[in-house]
Amino acid sequence: MAGETFIRFENVGLTYDLYLDKTNNLKEYLINKLTKRRPVAKSMEKVEALKNINIEFKQGERIGIIGRNGAGKSTMLKVISGIYKPTAGRLVVNGTIQPLIEIGAGFDPEFTGRENIYLNGYMLGFSKEQIKRKEAEIIEFAELGEFIDVPVKYYSSGMSVRLAFTIATSIEPEILAFDEMLAAGDIEFLNKAKARMDELINKAKMLILVSHDLSMISALCTKVLVVHQGQICFIGTSEEAIQYYINRGYNT
Repeated sequence: MAGETFIRFENVGLTYDLYLDKTNNLKEYLINKLTKRRPVAKSMEKVEALKNINIEFKQGERIGIIGRNGAGKSTMLKVISGIYKPTAGRLVVNGTIQPLIEIGAGFDPEFTGRENIYLNGYMLGFSKEQIKRKEAEIIEFAELGEFIDVPVKYYSSGMSVRLAFTIATSIEPEILAFDEMLAAGDIEFLNKAKARMDELINKAKMLILVSHDLSMISALCTKVLVVHQGQICFIGTSEEAIQYYINRGYNT
């Protein structure tokens, strides 16, 4: 097993507290905000986002995770990526992982694009020398030109996505995990971005993809999980899992 890339869930669960603001309407909510008045009452609810997950992903697998909104699929990806910590059970990850989730979340809006390249590069584990070697290629691929030295707060959403995507895909992880990351990108940028993703996927030892795009799941994944109400309810080939998903009406 030494040196092999794998991910293993052992009775993994994730429960968090949901705080409910007991205001009756929007007007009361806004008044509370403006006057800094505490709401009359608050109650707390426990939410089980994941329940008793037991599965192992092995080197060479291309894993798809599908399910309705709120089913727990993105939460599962965030647990794998270390963004969330399980509140029950044990997760073992053997291999370097690069999550391509919530693109641009690590940007400082007051920093320029160039400064954010270095900031995000450090967060991804690059040294200053490694970032410097990649800097020109990142700027060219992101097609930002002179805007690279403009604060990110002035960027359009498309410009931010281009820069964030290019930075995030500038390394070659053993485990590649991504979640609908190109949905907000410029149409002109998508073909180039997809080609870059294909190259990255081919180099990765493992792919984990969360998507509502069943054609993408079918094209890229060899093993697919259907998640419902925080639990894995089906595991099979992409064809089998997609058929199960459709038959259960989860796509409607």
